[in-house]
Amino acid sequence: MTSVGGLRRDIVILSCAVSAGIHGALVPDHFAEGTGAGVGFVVATVLLAALVVALTRRPSSAALTGAVLVFAGLLASYALAVTTGLPLLHPGVEPVERLAVLTKSVEALGLLVATDLLWHGRPAAASHLQRLKGRPS
Repeated sequence: MTSVGGLRRDIVILSCAVSAGIHGALVPDHFAEGTGAGVGFVVATVLLAALVVALTRRPSSAALTGAVLVFAGLLASYALAVTTGLPLLHPGVEPVERLAVLTKSVEALGLLVATDLLWHGRPAAASHLQRLKGRPS
């Protein structure tokens, strides 16, 4: 049986995998728009796939932090892409499309769950530090 923490980790892994698959599938279309956009989608695909492997084989705070940073970066990049464009990578404003909204929803879920997993152990650690300092928790 999977623990709650294991289930949440699986959600982050699945979010990375879904996003990697969608970004990977869209690489040719984005290279058709321009080299910068195509390279951006390749980088996103590689980073997300690496996170799937890292979180599956050796889950760690570093891997979760990587997931938080990648998801946050992808969400911020998309926000810029649909409002102002991304200089060098995709200077034109991108229309909002259903597949993109679905992908961003999956990434937002992954971001929230990964952030929760990172913060989950911190109150206990803070309490332990207080005891080490001789203060009641």
